[in-house]
Amino acid sequence: MLTNLKRNLFLATTFLLVPGVVFAADAIDTGDTAWVIVSSALVLLMLPGLALFYGGMVRSKNVLSTSMHTFAAMAIIGVQWVVVGYSLAFGGEGKFFGSFANVMLSGITPESVSGTIPTYVFVMFQGMFAIITAALISGAVAERMKFSTYCVFILLWSTIVYDPLAHWVWGDGGWLAGHGDLDFAGGTVVHLSSGVSALVAALIIGKRKGYPMERMFPHNLPMTLLGAGLLWFGWFGFNAGSALASNGSAALAFTTTQTAAAAGALAWMLAEWIKVGKPSALGAASGIVAGLVVITPAAGFVTPGSALIMGLLAGVVCYGGVLMKHKFGYDDSLDAFGVHGIGGAFGAILTGVFATVGAAGLIAGNPGQVLIQLVGVLASGLYAAVVTAILLFILKPIMGLRVSQEDEVTGLDQTVHQESGYNI
Repeated sequence: MLTNLKRNLFLATTFLLVPGVVFAADAIDTGDTAWVIVSSALVLLMLPGLALFYGGMVRSKNVLSTSMHTFAAMAIIGVQWVVVGYSLAFGGEGKFFGSFANVMLSGITPESVSGTIPTYVFVMFQGMFAIITAALISGAVAERMKFSTYCVFILLWSTIVYDPLAHWVWGDGGWLAGHGDLDFAGGTVVHLSSGVSALVAALIIGKRKGYPMERMFPHNLPMTLLGAGLLWFGWFGFNAGSALASNGSAALAFTTTQTAAAAGALAWMLAEWIKVGKPSALGAASGIVAGLVVITPAAGFVTPGSALIMGLLAGVVCYGGVLMKHKFGYDDSLDAFGVHGIGGAFGAILTGVFATVGAAGLIAGNPGQVLIQLVGVLASGLYAAVVTAILLFILKPIMGLRVSQEDEVTGLDQTVHQESGYNI
């Protein structure tokens, strides 16, 4: 009995003298932690989904090289994020940049807490976003960009473009966050930035040989449909996981994500049916992604009814965005700008219109939120475009941006990787 009394007295004294021990332990919610870990894995699953989605849309001679763009991003940005990316995005409280305080994740321990989850879990969840953002850019330069240059470019781009943008919107002290910009899961940080950068890259690198006179059909649409399915599945982690908790906000984001994706697919199919007389499988897949992109910044801020409207608008607007490349003559190979650039900007603006949950948009009596969203779109898009152009103009004389015409005709699977996607 005396032993137990001494033990209890020791524990009580420890808790009084070191209250942080108690509070740190209580701050970690196991349900929240489990959900964000699962969400991180779901976002990682989106990357093979993206590889399949993009890989099926190119010609068969470039299927491996296109898929390798995504897997290279998984490797390169996966390392960059741990070394310096996380620190630049979430370290410190600057208005425009983080700090170098967490380089190599220094200062973070298993006991470190971000909200109700261990900081290591938060680091990995955000790292998946950084990876997929860089990979999305490859859709506009597929079948012609040098692989070596692409690898260097995404390393520099993620460090100089993505990390600061993430800090602006989500980091402590970020200037857009301070102005009230709403971006639940990355409409501007992920989709707008990658889509605009993709367009700039496509314009600077130039069109594929033979485009647009030569028809360049997708070689494997079942692969693209499978990729779209994996993207849809993984997007639940992308959006609902951004609540960073297993709570009502995550449940709302889960619901709005599903609703917008379905509505986007339906609207794209109907728009295509009306315009060309037949709905296509590629259109359905693209509509799914369009709906998902547009709901991303709004997922936790809008009702399911608003998500339905946003998804329907997404299918129509992004379909029109894809048609723009034919009108203006640029070669956005896999519609990275048409879907992600336009969809990200459109979704961010609509967030300012339809936000009613945890924030007030236009329909809730706050028209000023639309202006705030416009500032975020313009600032993020302009920054991404300018820095992308500078990086490519620097890399062009040093490494070259595109493969030779001979390699392009032969196909990059053979000339870059000495492999073939199909040995039949």
